[in-house]
Amino acid sequence: MIVVGGGVVGLTTAVVLAERGRRVRIWTRDPVERTTSAVAGALWWPYHIEPVAAARAWALRSLEVYERLAGRPGETGVRLVDGAMGETDPADVESWAAGRLPVLRRATAREYGAGTAVWTRLPLIDMAVHLPWLRERLLRAGGSVEERVVSDLAEADAPVVVNCTGLGARELVGDASVRPVRGQLVVVENPGIDTWLVSTAPDGAMAYLFPQPGRLLLGGTAEDDVWALDPDPAVAEAIVRRCAALRPEVAGARILEHRVGLRPVRPAVRLERTELPDGRLLVHHYGHGGAGVTVAWGCAEEAAALAASP
Repeated sequence: MIVVGGGVVGLTTAVVLAERGRRVRIWTRDPVERTTSAVAGALWWPYHIEPVAAARAWALRSLEVYERLAGRPGETGVRLVDGAMGETDPADVESWAAGRLPVLRRATAREYGAGTAVWTRLPLIDMAVHLPWLRERLLRAGGSVEERVVSDLAEADAPVVVNCTGLGARELVGDASVRPVRGQLVVVENPGIDTWLVSTAPDGAMAYLFPQPGRLLLGGTAEDDVWALDPDPAVAEAIVRRCAALRPEVAGARILEHRVGLRPVRPAVRLERTELPDGRLLVHHYGHGGAGVTVAWGCAEEAAALAASP
């Protein structure tokens, strides 16, 4: 069995398959540390993904896994961190996550002064640790990872092929419905912030602050159909300005790095069985938008079931 794509969705799907006894190889164009997933802010939250009902179910299943992994943060990169989700009413979250989040209440004015917000405790994943950990978990389960460019899924020499190529599916399988939503963020020295915050202004401008070990991630943007991978200095300045308006101590933080990633957004996640031209089984599993990390385990289990069934 070959999984094409080495981002968080491909890696997690391969881990699930390998731990169920399947012989799995990953073919990935880039090392896992240079995939789109490596750029993710990686707060657990079903963002920019359809269909909503399925995404929430996948997210809640993934939450169970991340809560266990948070017991070993240094190894897995997963921590449970408190924070404020702005412009969100607790009742809206309770409608789909009631009883599933250890903390869920309205944020106080001190915690979030820009309006209504939910104060909750969510998994926050350090992708610099988590992606290599997933790769090692796959290797321990007997799987393998090979860096290679795939121009046609028929090249994969296995009876079952799982397509986890994200935005690459646009060209690889001619799916014009999967498109980029560009995200830019700024990595700074952490001035002492230990909670996360997400805010959306009335004009739609987004700001988030995610504390990771040794650094603070500031974001962000959501630019539809923009392919540019080079950081835009003006966008970076605007990100820092929006974040500093929420947490003033950010204004003087030393900038460590600029990052850009392209979210693979689709009208609906493509998760289905089909066939290659020669009759071999092909499972499509891509189009997770801004929620690949959030839904990874729940969605991977469904993909693995499709790949394993007769």
